[in-house]
Amino acid sequence: MPIKPNPTRTESSVAVRVQPQPNAVEIRQSNAITTARYDMTALEMDIMFALLSRLNKNDKPGTMYRLRVQELEQLTGREWNYARLGPSVDTLMERSYHIEVGDSWLKVGMLASAEYIKGQGVIELEISEKLRPYLIDLKSNFTSYRLQSVLSLTSKYAKRVYELASQWKDVGATKTYSLDEFKYMLNLKDPTGKEPEQYVQISALKKFVLDIAVQQINEHTDLTISYKLGKVGRSYQTVGFYVVRQQPQQLPIPFELSEEDARVQMARKHLDDLAIKDTTLVNHILSSEVRLKDLFAFVYKLKTSKIKAATNAGGLFLKMHGLVGYKESVN
Repeated sequence: MPIKPNPTRTESSVAVRVQPQPNAVEIRQSNAITTARYDMTALEMDIMFALLSRLNKNDKPGTMYRLRVQELEQLTGREWNYARLGPSVDTLMERSYHIEVGDSWLKVGMLASAEYIKGQGVIELEISEKLRPYLIDLKSNFTSYRLQSVLSLTSKYAKRVYELASQWKDVGATKTYSLDEFKYMLNLKDPTGKEPEQYVQISALKKFVLDIAVQQINEHTDLTISYKLGKVGRSYQTVGFYVVRQQPQQLPIPFELSEEDARVQMARKHLDDLAIKDTTLVNHILSSEVRLKDLFAFVYKLKTSKIKAATNAGGLFLKMHGLVGYKESVN
């Protein structure tokens, strides 16, 4: 896709878009962006995804996109930590995409400007003009994905894998990536070799990247995915993903919670959905790492039809894990 020139910005050309967002929002971006190499925290990615949902092909150069924290909370269904928002916007100014286009590459900053208005919970962002063609003037080579789905993922690696999987959702499987190519896209390996490679051992890559991505995407989005690692000789060299559409299951998680607290909140939501509401029983399940793992595994199998419960899924969970009558035994 050709790079458009960067026109000079004037005050008269500046517009601000603040229109409310619908409940089901699709983001479209060039596949060159989807497979670009970049590194952001999960919170920074969520800000960018919310920004992408605002773009319109009729926007003028220099348009300022205003995001209000209240709107973002309504959009995502979770609370935003004001103290973390300002520094995240500041860091976004330093972030860039490394985009491969044919025999050339482009390194471009994501934002031309960013302003955080203290005390009002408002941020105003301006897209880099060299990046705009990849985000707005899209023809056939694009990826579309659900904003609420990608915002519901807490792992930054799950967000990136969800982007990749969405690119191939109409095909049923992604291309086969070399592990080097995959790691370059997720910024786990530096093509120049100057920075140390992350998750060198395949077991670590599976545990901290691939398995987490599969679990979160399957549980919270409109896609069901799995992956396959390929060997050359005795070592793993490739990875590919199988992709199937499903009905999304959204789960709000507050940004300010630690990973462990967010996990407990997810567990509480699962128990509530299973109609397991007795306080003594709920606390008993939440207090044990083994029982938490049993709960998440049960919910995953239930949603993927590996376990079937005709009427009482909560009762089936309690029966399978020896929790029937627990309250009575305590009393």
